Amino acid sequence: MSVFDEPSMKPPATTHVVGGDLSQLSVDELTARITILQVEITRLEVEREKKAAGRKSAETLFRS
Repeated sequence: MSVFDEPSMKPPATTHVVGGDLSQLSVDELTARITILQVEITRLEVEREKKAAGRKSAETLFRS
């Protein structure tokens, strides 16, 4: 058996398409995507908090 006869291994998912087909993913791949999305949600929440704090500071400054 040569290297060319071996089935190709899919690289692990590093992105997720919202609404994409999930039926072909294994349990491990689904778990990996859930982890990726949880990390992204945390990143989004941190950024939202920064922007909200900046907005509050600006509103306070202009009300003075």
